Amino acid sequence: MPILCDTQIQKLVKIVPFEAAQKREGRISYGVSSYGYDVRVGGQFKIFTNVNSEVVDPKKFSPRSFVDVDATKEGHVLIPPNSFALCETVEYFEIPRDMLAICVGKSTYARCGIIVNVTPLEPEWKGKITIEISNTTPLPARIYANEGIAQIIFLRGEQVCAHSYADKRGKYQDQPGLTLPRVD
Repeated sequence: MPILCDTQIQKLVKIVPFEAAQKREGRISYGVSSYGYDVRVGGQFKIFTNVNSEVVDPKKFSPRSFVDVDATKEGHVLIPPNSFALCETVEYFEIPRDMLAICVGKSTYARCGIIVNVTPLEPEWKGKITIEISNTTPLPARIYANEGIAQIIFLRGEQVCAHSYADKRGKYQDQPGLTLPRVD
């Protein structure tokens, strides 16, 4: 599976809004890179909390496990020590049928003990990406809204897949943004 380079990404993958430049003075980088695309985290966060003593159950996930935080005014959010948050990307994606995309965290955050987790973006998946950000440190962690959070690497198959995410009617298809876990 070859990896797409910067010129191929813009031609083959729908990313809205698309940013051709990557570096920005005083900001965590985002936009197209040599072999990927650095996505931005939006301003809406769900911060994990144990205030309601909910059981974490992927089959019956309770929204009471989170506190909603709008980081657009402050420009950042604080994730408590040894906790995590869910958020969404600024960018909307449409993955072509012959591609798979893998998301990895940015080194700026990784060097601070901040881990980013996203499952693969399967062929013909589309929507905004829900991202999990874990603060592995014993201190609060600041995450900057509308700045880079992770890099998407696009892999192109040698042939088109037999069954895409759209064909399977995946439960997270066309998600408009931050989506909690569910089992259909």
